Amino acid sequence: MFAISPYNQLALSGVGPIKDVKIFDTTLRDGEQAPGIALSPDDKVRIAQALDSLGTDIIEAGFAASSDIEKETLRQIKDLNLNATVCSLARSVHKDIDAVIDSGLDYIHTFIATSDLHMQYKLKMTPEQVKERAVDAVEYAREHGLEVMFSCEDATRTRMDFMKEILLAVQEAGASSVNIPDTVGVIIPKAYGNMIAELHKTLKIPISVHCHNDMGLALANSLAAVENGATIIQGCVNGFGERTGNVALEEVAVNLFANYGVKTYDLSKISETSALIERITGFSMAANKPIVGRNAFAHESGIHVHGIMNNTATYEPFLPEVVGAKRRLVVGKLSGSHAVEGKLEEMGVKFPAEHIDELMEAVKKMSISGKEITDAELMAIADDIMWKKSTERKECVLDELTVITGRSTTPTATVTITKADGSKVTVADTGVGPVNAAVNAIRKAVNSNMTMEEYKLSAITGESDSMCQVAVTMKNVQNDGNISFGRAVGMDIVETSVDATMAAINRDFARVKHDKKEC
Repeated sequence: MFAISPYNQLALSGVGPIKDVKIFDTTLRDGEQAPGIALSPDDKVRIAQALDSLGTDIIEAGFAASSDIEKETLRQIKDLNLNATVCSLARSVHKDIDAVIDSGLDYIHTFIATSDLHMQYKLKMTPEQVKERAVDAVEYAREHGLEVMFSCEDATRTRMDFMKEILLAVQEAGASSVNIPDTVGVIIPKAYGNMIAELHKTLKIPISVHCHNDMGLALANSLAAVENGATIIQGCVNGFGERTGNVALEEVAVNLFANYGVKTYDLSKISETSALIERITGFSMAANKPIVGRNAFAHESGIHVHGIMNNTATYEPFLPEVVGAKRRLVVGKLSGSHAVEGKLEEMGVKFPAEHIDELMEAVKKMSISGKEITDAELMAIADDIMWKKSTERKECVLDELTVITGRSTTPTATVTITKADGSKVTVADTGVGPVNAAVNAIRKAVNSNMTMEEYKLSAITGESDSMCQVAVTMKNVQNDGNISFGRAVGMDIVETSVDATMAAINRDFARVKHDKKEC
């Protein structure tokens, strides 16, 4: 666990004390309602166990009335004997409540819409009929031994006088808590805080909040509610849910602890739980998603990396280990030499300072289109530069390369090469493919006695935009069959193959020159 950073105190001024807050997780119910998500019973059991391990207080594991399979899944989760309380959602009708009773659960979350908009156009009921239905549902559930949370659907667009009336009625009927959802995410934090404060003065039972993120206000609204008396926050891990989703509970938990000193989750398990749910649902997190996105603790800018390497608090609000994550020093277009050198040192490579400019030039060239250089690719670039420095003696220089290829076109390559004596030669040739055509043109321009004995191409990573590494072995059939080796690293297969071929040819020239001197 981590202490609130002393560097954050200015940002926290004016924040009053907050009592304990419970986390109500609806990933398995509202989260599954996100378009494209369909969880199997086994999926739900795995997620429920992970949520329990995380420290969730209440798990809304489904909607019992939706199907017999759902009801049986709720029984399975109930039988896990989790530390968390397991509940089911139910409309304010007896058949929904009966389904929850049949599932063996002892906690139910009933709801009915209370805004004029919903009552008129969806329910086609009067306010009195809605109130009567709500009270009847709570009383019926209580008669069957269930603990009840009652929810006013579309609460933030409900008339305050009617909401107070119906909430007082369900409180009297035996509800143990009430929920005030911002069903379509339209309220602003100050207004939501005022609403919760008003209801907190009116009611004697705990208030829960359920904030959707349609306008990007779910987290701010949830925290505003807590500051004004709410003690239960509903949401989903990773922020899943209808439309743009619910408040992301990992963001809630970190903010509650860091900014209010309220402990909910075992924060160190956040990243692993988020990753599990991401894998099971198939919903990938945005790279810039707070807390659990892949860029949450990633740094590329040279200035930022330099700061991080001296004191992590310069550009991180807390250590990544707090939520079970790891920091990433990203090598890319904006990286500075400190980041690159630091990354190489992490991998055990001591790169010579005199060649760092060349390394940085290669890195920026590779990442100019926004590509992120992986550890393996950085290692390959550094290794390639060092190999060239130790072996390269350029007798011939490739000035120009043009390759034409296509489905119905014979691959043709044209090269212009400056030879050791300063003369230039331009040659074109064909081949079975663009690489073969380019190699044939180079051989014709420089030394037709050089034959390709071995060609190896490999992707440094498994990504489609991976850098490639080419290694070639060439033989000089005229010069006692001498073998020369060449290699290169790059983004383009043809260019990288040509660079490796030129490296091998230059090594052969250097050897022949050396042999003549010896003679």
